[in-house]
Amino acid sequence: MDKLTLRSTIEAARASIPGEKRHAASVQIREFLLDRPWVQMAGLVACYWSTGTEPATHGLVFALWKHGATVILPVLRDDDDLDWAVYDGPDTLAPGRFGIMEPVDTRRGVDAVRTAALVIVPALAVDRSTGVRLGRGGGSYDRALARVGPNVPTVALLHEGELLDGVPAEPHDQAVRYAATPGGIFKTTTAEM
Repeated sequence: MDKLTLRSTIEAARASIPGEKRHAASVQIREFLLDRPWVQMAGLVACYWSTGTEPATHGLVFALWKHGATVILPVLRDDDDLDWAVYDGPDTLAPGRFGIMEPVDTRRGVDAVRTAALVIVPALAVDRSTGVRLGRGGGSYDRALARVGPNVPTVALLHEGELLDGVPAEPHDQAVRYAATPGGIFKTTTAEM
């Protein structure tokens, strides 16, 4: 299945999940993540502010921030690359491009993600063996993930059924080391954590 078809299939499946079930799944993912020592110890976390049918990150971002982590969220630039800014509570967000909520804090630059001890990204699907993620097609997160060090845990958040045995890949596609689903956290590559 090509990327476009797979994206359409997954987006349709996500749209059919009842809101209560999506919420419960997001809570489960958050709890699985917050239970991991490598999440608890991460001083600087790059995450994202979820939208639409994505697994919700609002509670996760708030919990990480309340537990003392510095959380940086993406700010979509005009060239579709990701700048980063610090989240300092729910009142410090404003709509950005495409209406996605972004921090109003000072922009830290595209390389700020290099300093993160944990990087959490959106995905529509992840290949369980290679860790290649299927995004929405803009390449923003592939560029960001290319800047992340090889030993930093990178995690894609997924609904059930989105961790697949095969995801179409192109040379620019970046892999993640973990996939977090309502069923648990799965290592996708040779991560040592």
